[in-house]
Amino acid sequence: VNEFDNLFEDVYNYCEEQNIEIDTINHESGSAQMEINFQHGDPLDLADQVFLFKRTLRQSAIKHKLYATFMAKPMENQPGSSLHLHQSLHNKKNGKNIFFNKKNILSNLMKNYIGGLQEYTPKLMPIHAPNVNSYRRLFATWDAPRNTKWGIGNRSCGFRIPSNEEKGMRIENRISGSDTNPYLIIAANLAAGYLGIKNKIKPTQETKKSVFDDKKSSLPKNMEEAILLFEKDEDLAEVFSQKFIRTIAAIRRVEYQAYLKVISSWEREYLLLNV
Repeated sequence: VNEFDNLFEDVYNYCEEQNIEIDTINHESGSAQMEINFQHGDPLDLADQVFLFKRTLRQSAIKHKLYATFMAKPMENQPGSSLHLHQSLHNKKNGKNIFFNKKNILSNLMKNYIGGLQEYTPKLMPIHAPNVNSYRRLFATWDAPRNTKWGIGNRSCGFRIPSNEEKGMRIENRISGSDTNPYLIIAANLAAGYLGIKNKIKPTQETKKSVFDDKKSSLPKNMEEAILLFEKDEDLAEVFSQKFIRTIAAIRRVEYQAYLKVISSWEREYLLLNV
């Protein structure tokens, strides 16, 4: 980490000038992989901060003759990079966390919110996993959650509750990659949670054991599957508009077709003279 000290000193200074509220920067488990934590706050303000931060880090890295990437799976045999979004809802009048219930810890509203995330996140994968490479992080990395289970403190679940205290009661979506659009990813989570509350969707039972080794996945395994789920859901079309759904689907499909036209080095190495 000391190798990047000068870089991150600059990053902290640039972020302070732009009112980007960084909480911590620390080394993650991958080679040269860093974790950046933002202070909690207003969703739109945080989306602005993440958007600016990506460009700030990239330009700072170039100044130090380095390259910074937010690609979800940049290196083989290394962990991927994600965007973990922590979410809570607060009463506008008294500021209390409405996800917390003194008797049951999790309020009914929070349970419905989780139910919405479980139901609609697989259908929103063109936003959570917007690139072909996004699915390599999910399905070619051991410690990436590829499920819609939830649990208290359970990092193998797609949805984790980090704390069960009133002030810190929240749900963390661990599915999204670092290559996502911050504005769309926050909108996608809020839409799923809203639909869960609106339709009173009940979540599954809490998952207490590790599910990293589960072979089954509740998420689409590639972009084509993701687009098909995204296009046909009427609830999402009602929230986002049919025009938005068609536009995102069209963009993702064009990019996916462009990818399919490229013959990879793996195909040439293993198939060219062997089939």
